[in-house]
Amino acid sequence: MANSLAKVEGHELSTVLAAFFLFFFVLGSYFAVRPVRETIATLLGRAYVADLWLYTAAFSIAIVPAFGWLVARVRRGVLLPWIYGGVALIFVAVGFVFRADENSRTVGAFFYVWISVLNLMLVSLFWSFLLEIFSSAQAKRLFGFISAGGTAGALAGPVITRFAVDSVGNSGILFIAAVGFIGAIVCQRILIRIWTFGEGAAAARVREERPVDAATGGNPFAGIGIVLRSPFLWGIAGFVVLLSAANTFVYFEQLRIVEDSFSDTGRRTQVFANIEIVVQSLTIFTQIFLTGRIASTLGVRALLTIVPCAMVIGFVALAMAPALSVVLVVLVTRRWGEYALVRPGREMLFSTFDTETKYKAKNFIDVPVYRAADYVGGQAKTALDLLGSGPTGASLVAAALAAVWVVLGWFLGRSYDRAPHAALRTAQAPAE
Repeated sequence: MANSLAKVEGHELSTVLAAFFLFFFVLGSYFAVRPVRETIATLLGRAYVADLWLYTAAFSIAIVPAFGWLVARVRRGVLLPWIYGGVALIFVAVGFVFRADENSRTVGAFFYVWISVLNLMLVSLFWSFLLEIFSSAQAKRLFGFISAGGTAGALAGPVITRFAVDSVGNSGILFIAAVGFIGAIVCQRILIRIWTFGEGAAAARVREERPVDAATGGNPFAGIGIVLRSPFLWGIAGFVVLLSAANTFVYFEQLRIVEDSFSDTGRRTQVFANIEIVVQSLTIFTQIFLTGRIASTLGVRALLTIVPCAMVIGFVALAMAPALSVVLVVLVTRRWGEYALVRPGREMLFSTFDTETKYKAKNFIDVPVYRAADYVGGQAKTALDLLGSGPTGASLVAAALAAVWVVLGWFLGRSYDRAPHAALRTAQAPAE
């Protein structure tokens, strides 16, 4: 089935399936607990959550040198499974605390910040490793299908939460997620074996030398310097900031609607799970049948601009009619488009860079830059609300930012599609 849907060649099948199921377990576990996070956010309050984004940004920045130090000194074959194991242990620990006191403000704040940082880091790690295994040409063909594995997990996770939360509670959902990360460890070990011994897609790659599972070495802060010296990476960072701006506006509107509509925390968790189910159902269809074909025929520029264009229209519609139905349509469109189109396209932009850039610079953009933009956007949204601009004014500001997002996405995609990848790597990568 994978062969016909994603044009997977025979020698690539084992690698693609291992990556598919690894992403399934990682995102399935995360999205099982995401509705719990949103329920905790409603208990903490929107203003407090906006302030928590400062801590999220701070921890995201602090994690860069820590992660850089680990990547520089620890083999990926050891590091990645241990990270998944650590996540499972923390889920279990927090689950026991929630079982005793779900309304603890301190524990709720810790959980919200930790899971927000964890989300971006885990996804960034996953794609960094895949970028070592697959070539640029393979990425265009296969990343859409592999992304569908994550989306299948992101669909299964909230479905499990939707039907299990009444019987096991929010703490029980965390225990279920911990089991999912054990599955991720198994899949990661399989992928590492394929990569290390040159089986499957790794053996078929056209490359100058065989990849070796070794620490990258270098400065743990190198990712920051790499980004600052590369105009192309500056562009990717700006793209992420504008993506965050769109996300922030829709996110707080979602919290406001659910908080105003439902008083029971279990019911709120079910509502958030229902939203996830709709988004992920649309996403998995797109990733399996459309993402790879769009990238191969229309180029990465299409993946990076379709959603921003839709957001311009959506925010203008919100300004004209700030109704619940319109908010939900914009929310679903934004999240569906990000998972199905924007994220695979953004990962392809890194396929031409060296290993240090794929791990250190990419992690710097994906985590602290993203979360710092979240905090600034959250504070800006709060300020607009305090100034009395209302949904109309905020929507027009968001529409203007989305228009800039369209232009930057087109530029990045065109640069990637038109330039020979070796020349692009030489021109954009920082000097040794």
